[in-house]
Amino acid sequence: MIQRRDYGLLGEDGNRALQNGLANGQWYRTPVERKRMKQLMQRNDRAAIMNTSLWLGLIIASGIAGALTWGTWWTLPCFFVYGVLWGSGGDSRCHESGHGTAFKTRWMNDTVHQMACYMMMREPIVRRWDHTRHHTDTIIVGRDREIIEQNPPRMALLVLGFFGIPQVFGQVKAMLPHVIGRVAEDEKLIIPESEWPKMIRQARLILFSYCIVIGLAIGLQSLLPLMFVGLPTLYGAWFMMYVGLTQHIGLAEDVLDFRLNTRTVYMNPVFRFLYWNMNYHVEHHMYPMVPFHALKDLHEEIRDDCPPVYRSSIQAYREIIPTLRKQLQDPTVFAHRELPIGT
Repeated sequence: MIQRRDYGLLGEDGNRALQNGLANGQWYRTPVERKRMKQLMQRNDRAAIMNTSLWLGLIIASGIAGALTWGTWWTLPCFFVYGVLWGSGGDSRCHESGHGTAFKTRWMNDTVHQMACYMMMREPIVRRWDHTRHHTDTIIVGRDREIIEQNPPRMALLVLGFFGIPQVFGQVKAMLPHVIGRVAEDEKLIIPESEWPKMIRQARLILFSYCIVIGLAIGLQSLLPLMFVGLPTLYGAWFMMYVGLTQHIGLAEDVLDFRLNTRTVYMNPVFRFLYWNMNYHVEHHMYPMVPFHALKDLHEEIRDDCPPVYRSSIQAYREIIPTLRKQLQDPTVFAHRELPIGT
């Protein structure tokens, strides 16, 4: 019988990671000349404002088109675009603004982070602290709550993830105790107590606002309100999953080298726009304070010290899918990344 590891923060694997020096470990980072790194870390309001304005403009345009064509077949492509921009584009904006690197101006980062977390039905404080831990203990079992899928994989949940179902229902399930003022034990490990009152208020506001939208849909006897808020987080999640699975899945667990547990994948300009350049994911993990618009330049600085880049998402999936199939029978299997000679 296949033995499953405990991916929760309160389990034995988390304790084992502490004992083995994997928790808060010393990660390998490709050296970059100090002056060059200072240049790469420069934040830029202009780049982020232009990108965000285009993203929001497309959301508004596709939403208006969807409303005007409601009741006809033309509404399908309109809401298809709207859903991807909301339910997948919102994920990458939530991520980068949560780092505080997208904009130079702090309130702009905070505003986009709050808005994008709402789109993704996430509590901003929980998301920020979860992601901080993800970067501290990337794919360390029992320490990282953002591991997309366990090993051996639960294939049904992976498939449902393309429809946003495990994500949304998991997030709602986690928020409900906050509504009555309860904080889970694993959350207490990563979220400072000073943040709990704000977290509780935000959970109440998020769920209350979604209840209003549901009530409006019932009152109007129409799905249209939910096509704008709520359902896009589900039907628009497929792209987020498609690119998100390329980040870490099928690679080594419990290693302190991002080159072994993270992928950089070349993608086309449309994908990079939606994904906010997170396809340069090894680079992002090595130096998370480098903003999205400079990741391609950082890639040029470190690429010779990294395994070969995946030339496309299709090439990445040619490794991922067979690896997941093998892991169903043998959880010790993972995709090995070949490091350059001498590293």
